[in-house]
Amino acid sequence: MKIEKVNIAVIGQGYVGLPLAIEFGKKYPTIGFDINQARIHELKKGIDHTNEATHEQLRSADQLIFSSNINDIKESNVYIVTVPTPIDEFKTPDLKPLRGASKMLGEILKKGDTVIYESTVYPGCTQEVCVPLIEKSSG
Repeated sequence: MKIEKVNIAVIGQGYVGLPLAIEFGKKYPTIGFDINQARIHELKKGIDHTNEATHEQLRSADQLIFSSNINDIKESNVYIVTVPTPIDEFKTPDLKPLRGASKMLGEILKKGDTVIYESTVYPGCTQEVCVPLIEKSSG
């Protein structure tokens, strides 16, 4: 399948998602999405308190915008999920962020959209946990 016009949404603006959004935003229309409104507010000002990106790097991506509003990513056709997968004291991954992102995406996906998971999870997690949530939400 060939995508004629790429509109990318990078879900999660942490140490993986932000640099990815910046690089894609240099070439393609890209939305850096995060549910943390304070994080989005600072990124819109060109500030990254995590020091993953400098002000200059943030400004170099002239096709990148930031949002915490799900309506802003509805027109995207490529979704890259980069939410955290923290582990607990027993080294068990907390899949709540992945589950939440998958359910959210299922509510806005359109036929032909592409979803990519860029996350450190156990083998089979995407197929066993994420895909069923997307299918259930999207119908």
